[in-house]
Amino acid sequence: MKSIVRFAAATTLMAGISLAAMAASLAPAAAAPRGGTLVYGRYADSLFLDPVLNDANVDIWILSNLYDTLLLPTDDGKDVQPGLATAWSLSPDGKAVTLTLREGAKFSDGSPITADDVKWSLDRARDPKNGIWSFLVASVGSVDIKDPKTVVLNLKNPDPAIIHALTVFNTAILPEKVFEAQPGATDADKAKAFGEHPVGSGAFMLQSWSHGSEMTLVKNPYYWRMGDDGKPLPYLDGIKFEVIPDDATRILKVQSGELDASEFVPFSRVEELKADDKLNMELFPSTKVTYGNLNVRPKLKNGSDNPLSSEKVRLALNYAADKDAIIAIVTHGVGTPMSSFMSAATPLHVGQGTWFPVDVDKAKELMKEAGFEKGFSFSCLVIAGNVDEIGIATALQQMWAPIGVTLNIEQVDNATLESRYRDGDFSMRLGYWTDDIADPNEITSYFAYSPTIESQHSGWKNEEADKLFEQSQQELDPKKRADEYARIQELYKSGPIIALYEAPYPVVLKKDVKGFLQIPLGNNIFSGTYIQK
Repeated sequence: MKSIVRFAAATTLMAGISLAAMAASLAPAAAAPRGGTLVYGRYADSLFLDPVLNDANVDIWILSNLYDTLLLPTDDGKDVQPGLATAWSLSPDGKAVTLTLREGAKFSDGSPITADDVKWSLDRARDPKNGIWSFLVASVGSVDIKDPKTVVLNLKNPDPAIIHALTVFNTAILPEKVFEAQPGATDADKAKAFGEHPVGSGAFMLQSWSHGSEMTLVKNPYYWRMGDDGKPLPYLDGIKFEVIPDDATRILKVQSGELDASEFVPFSRVEELKADDKLNMELFPSTKVTYGNLNVRPKLKNGSDNPLSSEKVRLALNYAADKDAIIAIVTHGVGTPMSSFMSAATPLHVGQGTWFPVDVDKAKELMKEAGFEKGFSFSCLVIAGNVDEIGIATALQQMWAPIGVTLNIEQVDNATLESRYRDGDFSMRLGYWTDDIADPNEITSYFAYSPTIESQHSGWKNEEADKLFEQSQQELDPKKRADEYARIQELYKSGPIIALYEAPYPVVLKKDVKGFLQIPLGNNIFSGTYIQK
C-alpha cells in the first residue's frame, strides 16, 4: 500500500506540469522552421496499423505518430507525462484511476475526442479476445464516465503498472463511430479495414500506403501539442517512409541525399558515418536486446524430432557462443552482453556481466549428456540483406562447429520470416526486443508467460514461471515483486533463447534534420522534427 501512495504522489506531481513547460522541453533552442517532407528509410514495411491487434515493432514504432494515448512516456522512457489526459490520480486504496481529458482535443478528421471514445477504446484494449497486449490493462474491471471530461478506471485489483500501461500503444484512443462503421462482422475485420485508413489524434495522419514500398504521412491539422513558436506541432508537412531492406542501399541513399535519414544502420558502418561531416550518426539509448529465438517443441513443423527441445542442448549452445566476440564483430564494440532475458534498463532486471560466459568444454559435456555428442544440424532464419543478422548467424555458425552443431543460414524477406515465426515453422530466428512500457511485465509476458503466444511462439512452458508472472501482476509489495521477477529470470536461463547483447538504436540523419528522437522504448518521435533551412 505504501508503494501505491508514493507512486500516486509522483504521478500527481507529473500531472501538474504545464503544457507550455512540456512544449518547451521538446522545443529546439531557436525557432524551428516549418514545412517540408522528411524522407526516411526503413528496413521493413509496417504490416497492420491497428494499435490493439498488431504485435510487431515495424507497426508499433510508427503508431505513436498516428495515435495518441491518455498519457505519454517521457523522453527518457522512465516516467509518464500528459497526453490526451491532462491530469490523473490514483485512489488511496489503489483501485481507481481518475483521468481528466484534454479540452478541445480532436481526431484527425476534425471530430471531437469524447469520453465515450475513451471508454470504448479502453474496453476494446482490455478485451482478452483482442490481441496479445490486453494483459497490460487486464486489471481494469470497468471504465466509467463521470462527466464529459472525466473518466474513471475501476480496477479489479491494485495494479503496480497501470499508470505506465496508459502510455502504451494498445491503449491509444480511437474514434468509436469511425471504427464501428468499417466493413466486416468482427472486430478483427473492422480493424483490418480501419488500419488501411486510420483516424487518430497523433501528430500525423496516413495519406497513402503502397505496401512493401512506401508510406506517406501528412501533418494532422488538429494536433494539440504546441511548438516553440506557439503554433501546433508538427513542424514538418509530412514524412515519406521508403522501404529499403538492404542496409547498404539505405545508407548510400542517405549519403547521396535521396533520403534524409535511415534506421537500423549496421554497427559496422557507425564509425564511417560518424566521420562524414554531412551526417549525424546517432546512437539513441535503448532497452533493446538482440537474441536467438528457439523453437523448443519436441517436433518441428515437418514432423521431425527437434534437438532444441532439450534444455541441455540449449544451455550448450549458449555456453559455446562467445558473446564478447559477437559484440566485437557485429557491433564493433557498441553493445554489451545480455545478463538476463530483459535489458539492464528494464525495471527489476537482475544480473551482471555475461549471462553465459563462454565455456566450450562445458558445452561439449552438456551435448554429450543430452545424447548429441556427435552433434546435429538446424537452420536459422535471417532477413535477407541484413548485415548484422547475417554477421551474427555466421559467427554462431563458426562458434557452434566445435561442439558438432551445423547451423544453416536461411535468408528470407521480413514478411516470410514473420509468417513462418507465427506458424511455428522455424528452428531458430534472430530477433530483437524493445520494451514499450517502463515495467518488466510486458517483456516477461511475451518471453516467458506461456498463455501469451506460447512464449514468443517458441512452445516453451514453465508452470512456475506462469504462476509467478500472474502473481507479479497484482503484487504491491516491491520486494516480493522483485523476488518474483528474479526467479522468473533464473527459470528462463534454460528457456528458448540464445542470449546475445544489448545495443543502442543507430539512426543516421542528414545534418539539416533536427529534433528527431527515438526514445529507449523504441518510439520514433517525429512531432518535434524539422529540416533546418
